[in-house]
Amino acid sequence: MVQANVKQKNLIIDILVAAFKDNQSVNFIVRQDNRRLRRIAALMDYSFEMCNHFGDVWITEQKDGCALMLYPHLKKFSLFAIWLDLKLIFQAIGISGIFKALKREGLIKKIQPKEPMAYLWFIGIEPSAQKAGRGSELLKEVIDSATSSGLPTFLETSTPANLPWYKKFSFEIYDRLDLGYTLYFLKRTIDKH
Repeated sequence: MVQANVKQKNLIIDILVAAFKDNQSVNFIVRQDNRRLRRIAALMDYSFEMCNHFGDVWITEQKDGCALMLYPHLKKFSLFAIWLDLKLIFQAIGISGIFKALKREGLIKKIQPKEPMAYLWFIGIEPSAQKAGRGSELLKEVIDSATSSGLPTFLETSTPANLPWYKKFSFEIYDRLDLGYTLYFLKRTIDKH
């Protein structure tokens, strides 16, 4: 995996839209109308920008997979972040979805620990390249990067079928949240060699 650059943003957004278009958690947040895929793309654009400024954006050597890592303890208040939030509201969530999104975020923030962490926001492989081991390679490299920074890795998933895969990489469920679907909270502590 390599650090992605801004020129690869559209490719990364395309990969994530293809990988997450049927994801319960993503579809809970974005307004469900005839522009749903464009709204998912706006969510991924927002996530890319946040991770590009307050984390890392990784892409596979084959350019068919990516991971967005956020370091919440490094996130700073800025006009740019406010602008991204407003753009997200108008392009992805919609005015009518603001309260639902804020409530969801509040519930998630209550559960997430307040310690320095590597937060794996999104990891996705182009659907045509899935089941070839690239997602596992990418996840291992993401974990290695977090570990070398001395940070535990945290994530959430709404896809129960992904739980055994994450467990294979020593992630443990530390909480659950019922949002009309179950959101699983997972953590991986730092390897102690």
